[in-house]
Parts: sequence; C-alpha cells; structure tokens
Amino acid sequence: MMSNPKRLHPAAILFDIIRALKQSILGILPIAIIVISNGASFYLMIGAAVIIVLIILSSVLSWLRFTYQLEEDQLRIERGIIVRKKRTISKHRIQSIDLSQNVIHRIFGLTKVAIETAGNDSSTDAALSAVSMEEGRRLHDELKYKKQVSEAGSPEVPEEADIERTELDESSLPKRTIALKALIITGSTSASFGILIGLFGAAFSQVEALIPDQFYNDAVRLALSLGMQIMIIFAIIVILFLWILSILYTVIKDWNFTITRYEKELFITRGLLEKKQTTIPLKRIQAVGIKESPIHQLFGFARIYVEIASANTDNSQEVNTVIFPLLRKKEFTSFLSEFLPEYNYSSENLIHPPKKALPYYLWRSINIPLLAVIITGIFFSSYIWIPVIIMLVFGVMGFAVFQSIGYAIDAQQITVQTRIISKDTAIIPHRRIQALQQKQHLLHRKQSLATLDMAILNKGSGRHFVIKELRTTDSDYIADWYSYQEKTSSDINH
Repeated sequence: MMSNPKRLHPAAILFDIIRALKQSILGILPIAIIVISNGASFYLMIGAAVIIVLIILSSVLSWLRFTYQLEEDQLRIERGIIVRKKRTISKHRIQSIDLSQNVIHRIFGLTKVAIETAGNDSSTDAALSAVSMEEGRRLHDELKYKKQVSEAGSPEVPEEADIERTELDESSLPKRTIALKALIITGSTSASFGILIGLFGAAFSQVEALIPDQFYNDAVRLALSLGMQIMIIFAIIVILFLWILSILYTVIKDWNFTITRYEKELFITRGLLEKKQTTIPLKRIQAVGIKESPIHQLFGFARIYVEIASANTDNSQEVNTVIFPLLRKKEFTSFLSEFLPEYNYSSENLIHPPKKALPYYLWRSINIPLLAVIITGIFFSSYIWIPVIIMLVFGVMGFAVFQSIGYAIDAQQITVQTRIISKDTAIIPHRRIQALQQKQHLLHRKQSLATLDMAILNKGSGRHFVIKELRTTDSDYIADWYSYQEKTSSDINH
C-alpha cells in the first residue's frame, strides 16, 4: 500500500512562526534593551518588522516544501527550502508514536504526531506538527500496529499480533486516574515553584533595565519609606502568587492524568490545555522507580517513574518518564502488580553500607562548608556562626544519605536506593544492566570497602546507579550476580 505525498495542515505555518519567534526573542532581547536605552526605538521597530516578515516567508516556504508519504513498510519525509532532505523511517524501527494537542490544535481539530525510533540517533525521529485528528489516528494505526489502512481510514486485514488495543475491552484493562486533590499536592510540593522564582528573578532583572532611571529611583525611595514590614509582606505576597502559579501549572499540565496497561505497552493521557497521549512499549523500560522528596517522604507520598531507552535527547524532556505523578508509597506494591507485574518491590531487606562508611558520607557533605568556616573564622570571626550552621545542616543531609543508601537483590533484579536530596529507589532487571564497575582507592582497600557503579540505557547517554562504600563482600556478590547469570538472546536484543 502506498499513499500520495501529502502536506501538513496550513496551521503548521503558524506553529513554525511561533517556534521561530520564541527562538528569536531570546537572542534579540539583549540587543533590544541596548537599542531602547540609546533612544533608537524606531530602528528597533523596523528591524523587528523585517525579522517577522522573513520568519513568515520562511515558514510558508517550509510548509510548501514539506511532504510525507506512507509506503508499505516505511514513512518517507521530504523537506527543505534550498537543500532538500529526505528521511525514510522503517515501521519496524518505530518504538512509539505519540499524539498531542495544544490549544491551537484543538481549535482547528488537529494533532501533532511525534515518532520515535529504536536507534540512538535522534535524526531518525520525526514529527508532523499539524495533521487532522483523523489523519493522526490513521498514521498511528498504520505505523504502530502495522495495519493496512486505506486512504479513507478503514483498516484492512490487520495483523493479529498488533491489534491488541483495538480488540480489548477498555473496561477490563488496568487503569488509574489521578485525583484533583493529588494534583494540587503535587503542584504545591514540586520543583516548579523554585523554577518560577528563578524565572521571576531573571525577568525582573531584564525589565529593570527598561525602567527609566527617574521612575526607578522614585520607586526605590517609596519602597524604603514604607518600612521593612511592608516590604516583607510584599515579598510574601509575591512568593504566594508564584506558589499558586506552580500549582496551576501542574494541574493544567497533568489534568486527568490516566495510565492504562495494555499487553505490550503503557498508554498515558494527560493535559487540560495541551492534551498529550504517550505510548511506552514495555520492552523499552529499563528500570522502574519511585522518587520521594523530603516533603513527600514526610507525608508518605512518592512519584512513580520509568527509565526508557530512547533516542530523544530533547533538553525540555525529563531524564525519566513519570508514569504517575503522586501515589502513597504504601500503594506502590499494588500499583506494580497492577501495571508492571514483571517487577517486584521490597524495601524491608535492603543491605546498607557498614557504619565505618559513615565518615566518608559526612566528609563529602561538609568539606566545602568546613572550608567556609575556616576562612570566615580567620577573616570575619564574628560571623562564623553562619557557616557553622550551614555545615551542620549539610552534615545532617550527609547522614540522611548514609541512612538511605542500600540495595536488595534476587535472581532476576536488583533494587538500588540512593539519595541526593530526594530519596530514589530503582528496580533494575538483570538483563537491563549494560555495565558494572567496581572502584577502590587506598583507604577503601584497607577498610574492605568498594564503590559500585551500574549503568543502564536511558534517554540519550544512559544513567548510572552508584552505591558508595559498600562492603567488599557485597560488591563482589553483586558483580558475580551480574557476570555469571546468563542472558538470553531475546534479552540482549531488547
């Protein structure tokens, strides 16, 4: 079956213009600030108009020169205004096809089709930024499930092994949707709050340069005249506002977050303004984990994630893929049995580093604050209490890391628990470990300690699980477990 070359929906021009404007603004903003400060706003407007016209022209030509075509076992894409680029993606290499809709997509009844392949080369992936929802579903079915789909969209002679989703009764499948209350808790305790504060500070520093000097000086004098209490109240209001924004961001991003388990994949849908559908093939999952921030740990919550072997190295994406934003930790075992029964979780039999390893953890935590204490004591002795308090806080954190580190092992998998700030527990099947390394320096050898480093594949460069200052006997035991257990050819191919 072969289709004729097709173009994207004309709304793709708008998406291309928006993307180009975003990229241009970051580069032009510093120049614009300098130009405005020199009183040359007229020339800035002319330059901006020229750039916008060029962007629109480039986007229209890019849309005209972009075509895609389905053939029997591959997708062909041709693009490029001057230099023509042809990309061919085999169906057999496609790992996932995700559909997503932002606000503009939903207005026009469109969707974005993101295609990810099995290779480590991101240039083999593709995205169709704007196609009709019907066309997006047709492409999904044809490429993902290997159906022979007619141009009208009706399936013909589907292969039996690839149609499990369409033939199963949805009501009988394992499915879980996050509650609104859990989303609010997630947003109120997530790292996005700190990110918003950083963005607010960066934006304020840029806007400050645009404020006339006289107005700025008058505003500063007014703020100082109001007194410290008013300024503190104002700062609290700003922080509360940003905190509410972080909650709204999480609620909008993960609205109606739903995970469904099919025979060969996990299917996730989420989003209020931008609806996303994500497919995670089970054979690409390298590890399953739970992450507990200090606040989540205090109240018994955890975030569930998976590590995926992927070619996608987009910095906007998380290193791991969240499959459930917030869950009570005591429910994690039942969650695994429902959605990922291939994995077993047990935190009761964790083997921790010996007590003689504690000084190493404390030293790594306090060495820099200790240097600050020494310098402050020499030059500013009256303020030495500040770095001392910081050193004590870091020392407590180092002890918490020591208390958290551990592992548990069985015939088919290893559970590794680590901590930097959040506690991270990962369950890694034996066949997914790509490399294992043991390290010892002179003091380690004298104390019969060793550091173990295990690596798995994930998005781009891979992830390392490091357990420091284990007993040498424990390290050797894990190394023997890894080295002498046979891997089947199917495991290696996966």
